[in-house]
Amino acid sequence: MDSETPTPAADAAAAADLFPSGPWIGFYTYRSLSGRHRMSLALTFHQGVMRGDGSDDIGRFLIHGRYSAETLECRWTKTYPGSHDVAYRGFREGKGIWGTWQIPPSSHGGFLIWPRGVGSGESQVLEAEAPAEAEPAEGEPVGVGTGGGVNAPEERREGPGRGVDESPGA
Repeated sequence: MDSETPTPAADAAAAADLFPSGPWIGFYTYRSLSGRHRMSLALTFHQGVMRGDGSDDIGRFLIHGRYSAETLECRWTKTYPGSHDVAYRGFREGKGIWGTWQIPPSSHGGFLIWPRGVGSGESQVLEAEAPAEAEPAEGEPVGVGTGGGVNAPEERREGPGRGVDESPGA
């Protein structure tokens, strides 16, 4: 093995840096109830599988899905026990994971989550509770809820806020 080929341990360490297990916070959006709706999660990332639980303004939920440290893409289902499921698809960029949620066939919106305590993420919780028209806090990712993702490349412009539906429950 040459010195430039990553070892399995190096790959695992890189994945742990990108997808750290532990507490995450963030918000989701939908049009009928303006603004950003805070959520708190406890996530575990291990060998491509993500699991966890959390709560938001709808209630308690469970998370089960997959992630890729190579493509930086995540897909998971957020299940409100005894109620409904929400499908999430996101991309790891900057300080968090941004993307879209959907309750088939037509309810959808955007989201952004980040590990608790990472950089300006804590200030985003306060910003998440502010009116949607508020200017981003210093260091807050730009584009959340406006159609781009956090530093989203043009080909991924289907991110948060694009075509949000009027159904709650993300």
